[in-house]
Amino acid sequence: MKSTMTKLLSALVATGMVAAAHAADLKIGVAEALSGGAAQYGAAIKNGFQLAADEINASGGINGNKLVLQIEDEQGKKEEAINVFKKLIFQDKVLMVFGPTLSNSAQAADPIAQAGKTVAFGTSNTADGITSIGDFIFRNSVTEADVLPETIKVAAKHTGIKKVAVLYGNDDVFTKSGYDNFKKALEDLKIPVTTTETFAKGDVDFKAQLTKIKASNPDAIVLSALIAEGAPIMVQARQLGINVPFIGGNGMNSVKIFDLAKGSSDGLWVGSPWSIENNTPANTKFIAAYKAKYNVAPDQFAAQSYDAMYIAAGAIKNVKISGNLDADRKALRDALPKVTHDGATGKFAFRQAMGKGGKPAGYDAQQAPIVSVTKGGKYVIEK
Repeated sequence: MKSTMTKLLSALVATGMVAAAHAADLKIGVAEALSGGAAQYGAAIKNGFQLAADEINASGGINGNKLVLQIEDEQGKKEEAINVFKKLIFQDKVLMVFGPTLSNSAQAADPIAQAGKTVAFGTSNTADGITSIGDFIFRNSVTEADVLPETIKVAAKHTGIKKVAVLYGNDDVFTKSGYDNFKKALEDLKIPVTTTETFAKGDVDFKAQLTKIKASNPDAIVLSALIAEGAPIMVQARQLGINVPFIGGNGMNSVKIFDLAKGSSDGLWVGSPWSIENNTPANTKFIAAYKAKYNVAPDQFAAQSYDAMYIAAGAIKNVKISGNLDADRKALRDALPKVTHDGATGKFAFRQAMGKGGKPAGYDAQQAPIVSVTKGGKYVIEK
């Protein structure tokens, strides 16, 4: 005679409820700067993740499993990023971690993920060397080394730039890496530098540096900055009568420039795989969905996090979730490099980075940049 439990299981199998009972929440860590100066990026990044996760869950989840985002504020600070990574990986036991927002924080926190054999997936850090930390480190944010030469080349083609001044933040991994890549690109393109000036994070008065730059009479200012400093630099430059173009890195590529720099935002050249003016079907769909959900236009950082969630979902779909967290994390790490995607930021694939001693390490983005310039409160694509 069958036991009561056996009869119950038989009934569940017959009704298909056993499959439902096996479905599980997929806990995904999100460590982003939701307060502090970097929140201008982090808020948009969080929105992109949430929009994608909601869409995926509404369409049935991943193999019947629902995505659940465990969101933490790392405040744009290295120490907080480390603490948040430890919490998500060892306490909350997430399958993987997205973030952190800034390159500084990634260099500090990503080794925690590598040691914990948990994927850390960056969507906004672009400084050199981050993916060399190890084979659990991924990003879909295209490196400054890939983007900046093309940005300068296109800007020079359209504006006739012959010589430039350089201004960069000298106390931040991202802005220093941007400077290094700008310097190399300018040397390769044989564009001379009239003067090189520096500033520090948190500075608010840039008139001394800009006065020296004005005296050197450049045709453009190459600027490696986060938007918190970059926007007032543009405002103060225009106040001093410096009306030459700015060529910026990843940190300046945000619609926030139109709010923060207001009437001084024109003439900023930036490069990114994403543009709000790129009218592909996938991007048009993303922009419409984002505006409908958040009542504001998305930026590059929202687009990259949105695509990143779909890239991760593509890998998770090919992983047989066993419930053994260590095994599931390793299986996800093995599945991710094979994923390709065609989303809001265009066609995407991973390429492997090299670590110390030339050994294979983590994975960078393989994508072509789009170069845009700000005109009349919007980004205009130039080729």
